[in-house]
Amino acid sequence: MWFIFSIFTAISWGAANLFYKKGSDTEDKSSHLKIVTMVGFMMGLHAFSYLFIKGIEFDPFDMIRYLPVSAMYILSMTIGYIGLRYIELSIAAPVQNSSGAVSAILLFIFFPRDMSILDISGIIIVTLGVIGLAVFEKNAETEALQLSNEKVDKKYRIGVLAITFPILYSLIDGLGTFADGIYLDELQLISEDSALLAYEFTFFICALFTYTYLKFIKKEAFFIFKERDKGIAAILETTGQFFYVFAMAGNAIIAAPLIAAHGIFSVILSRIFLKEILTRRQYIMIAIVMVGIILLGITDAG
Repeated sequence: MWFIFSIFTAISWGAANLFYKKGSDTEDKSSHLKIVTMVGFMMGLHAFSYLFIKGIEFDPFDMIRYLPVSAMYILSMTIGYIGLRYIELSIAAPVQNSSGAVSAILLFIFFPRDMSILDISGIIIVTLGVIGLAVFEKNAETEALQLSNEKVDKKYRIGVLAITFPILYSLIDGLGTFADGIYLDELQLISEDSALLAYEFTFFICALFTYTYLKFIKKEAFFIFKERDKGIAAILETTGQFFYVFAMAGNAIIAAPLIAAHGIFSVILSRIFLKEILTRRQYIMIAIVMVGIILLGITDAG
């Protein structure tokens, strides 16, 4: 089942990235905090519902136990939200999701295990495909900007600072996923339900702080129910998080790079809904990643 959970996670997070991008305003320096608020409130709503519907006994100390993982995830996501104000989603998403390679390499180094040829091939293919897509995206965007004499929207400018955000996201998120693999799979320090609730309640607390800061300290106009794109992104993010913990608990070292393929779904959706065009090289990279996904699916079925 870890494979199915990984695919559901990738699709949900890939779609969430589209709405994160649509909800990012280059003129609003607080847009990343507003997204954090929306995601945190949605996760809190889900956590309370999940807690009572399933009748789970949740130990609040699990929030402390799981804090290293939660903190890295929340920090990386916040950095990612900032970056989306200044860089194409189709470039940011693949770069960010190279984090799957970071976590898979760390897990393999510290917790080596026997893997089949299909497992290894699938991981390599997915990882190379994601990285290759990021490289082609950056090159294509740079060429387009050099050939254009028109003023380019700040949201789509490429610069050292802009590309730094997805790179930082990748590194921090990769460390978070590595830690998650230890907590949920390798050492089983916490159950799937407890990890899910601990993370979502921690994010909810962060949302309370950011909302208080925006409304009562900065006194910004921020109406939650009018933030359509941010709200849809929050729902999709929370949906993906639900499936994610079960995927990581099932087979972390393979699930991590597979889930990283959600950047591919982000690229496809950004082309469809943001009216951009895929090049032949980008189609090839997407096909390569899909082949890797199929190989990992075969190993799970076996």
